[in-house]
Amino acid sequence: MASIEERVETLIKSTIEEIGYDLYDVEYAKEGKNYFLRVFIDKLEGIDLEDCEKVNDAINNLLDEADYIKEQYFLEVSSPGIERVLRKDRHIEQNIGKKVQVKLFQKDENRKKEYQGILQDFKEETITLETDVEKIEIERKKIAQIRTIYDW
Repeated sequence: MASIEERVETLIKSTIEEIGYDLYDVEYAKEGKNYFLRVFIDKLEGIDLEDCEKVNDAINNLLDEADYIKEQYFLEVSSPGIERVLRKDRHIEQNIGKKVQVKLFQKDENRKKEYQGILQDFKEETITLETDVEKIEIERKKIAQIRTIYDW
């Protein structure tokens, strides 16, 4: 059975695209006692508050009618931001050649829990990162998070 995130993504993707946006990601999370359904949208020109409101209005009834989420939740529609989390293969692929931060679940054999460098490649099991010092291959199952880094 598909996760809530996958089901919601399938449900709302075409509606979001029809009104001129890309669906970047869907995240369903419990934080404290509250549940949050976060919908991240994007477009070439960037996202502003009006865009978020427009998408919120377009998908709210779809979500209510589908009734995938039994708990009470907060719907948040936003941009993934300049420094964005790369959760899916397509996110990683779109950011090859860009600077990223990789956080591991625990320290590795080099006693490091975090790396920064240029994302060189990815495969099903690994990503390749070129740091200032070396080119390393990191097992994806050891990665807690990959995030783009914007040089301000």
